[in-house]
Amino acid sequence: MLLSQTMRWFFKILGVAVFASTALAQEASDTPEKTEDSPYEQLQLLARTMQLIRQDYVDESKTGYTDLAHNALRGLLDQLDPHSQFMDAKNFKNMQEDTRSEFGGLGVVVTERGGVLTVLNPMEDTPGFRAGLLPGDQILKINGESTDQLNVNSAVEKLRGQAGESVTLTIKRPSTGEIKDHELVREIIKVPSVKDAQILPPRPPLTTRVGYVRITQFNEPTATELSAALDKLEKQGMDALILDLRHNPGGLLGSAVDVSGQFLPPNTLVVFTEGRTPSREYRTSSKPAPIRKYPLVVLTNYASASGSEIVAGALKDLNRALVVGETTFGKGSVQSVIALPDGSAARLTTAKYFTPGRKLIHEHGVAPHIRATLTDKEETNLLRSRREREDPSKPGSFIWDPQLERAVDALQGSLLHAKNN
Repeated sequence: MLLSQTMRWFFKILGVAVFASTALAQEASDTPEKTEDSPYEQLQLLARTMQLIRQDYVDESKTGYTDLAHNALRGLLDQLDPHSQFMDAKNFKNMQEDTRSEFGGLGVVVTERGGVLTVLNPMEDTPGFRAGLLPGDQILKINGESTDQLNVNSAVEKLRGQAGESVTLTIKRPSTGEIKDHELVREIIKVPSVKDAQILPPRPPLTTRVGYVRITQFNEPTATELSAALDKLEKQGMDALILDLRHNPGGLLGSAVDVSGQFLPPNTLVVFTEGRTPSREYRTSSKPAPIRKYPLVVLTNYASASGSEIVAGALKDLNRALVVGETTFGKGSVQSVIALPDGSAARLTTAKYFTPGRKLIHEHGVAPHIRATLTDKEETNLLRSRREREDPSKPGSFIWDPQLERAVDALQGSLLHAKNN
């Protein structure tokens, strides 16, 4: 019996030929010479095991070649690192929808920390955000099912579903030890990524007009949205800018590079990668464009990840901005998404990001020039104020926090120094 089409491409992506499963069970006289790194013997073992499952496993409904191949691929990728994963066709489609700023679900960005499914960031104006979930919250159960054995990809699949359906999350908050069930209702998630663009009230004795813009994540329209917001602030006489990347989990690399390009000259190196494949540089557009040259502060915290770290790292290394806040998350690895013939895909870590100054982002993060922290209570108040500003039934107002105040002080000090010299 020949292996199915699914098994054919399964072996092809491992870089070997496909043999008949019955032949693999025999000792062939022309077996190729084995080397230490040869996959031949291991592939025989894998194919033989799959054949035994097909023949003898008690629940025949679980022995389809597609299921077996997909599960094998999950195992191959899951054991590499938390960011490498196999995506079936449904999950691959979900990932593509994420980057287009509209998808269905709860709006909760999750990651794995210490083997525990953890909230990296609840996206604003989503069910997860309105329920009061916080970065660092641990998801112990989804609809009563333990997440102990779930990888990130499988968890995301369970969090998504038909809009209008409810999902119960059992959440543990490490800061208090409290465990609580939250019932959330799925909805279509639309994510505007540039928010709260405004001129901040002046802080005596200076009358500097400091602009403020917050980026919630980096998706396809982010750079365009940011450009429009900055144009409006400049027309209002903005003297300097605070770019708030706190709680921004990242997004598209190209978007992060384009955002950096708002403040850097054409063809400037923003980030580069190193791995087993040739290094690659990512630069701002080579097309001439007006450069926004006013003083700039980038606000970061422990939940600023990936694209946020690329922007902060580049602007810091190139002396274009002061970074104020906390050291960032440290998610600086490159995942290449490789489409497979049946509509599924492999997401594989292939390189690591380095800032223009050759600083490794992954597991190190970007350290601020000026450290400023929030207490748990201050961070809760900050996130609550953001939720209230999104709720038309509540007259929310902009709330100052210690990190923002420190950023304004740094900007005003910089402007005063420039004025006196």
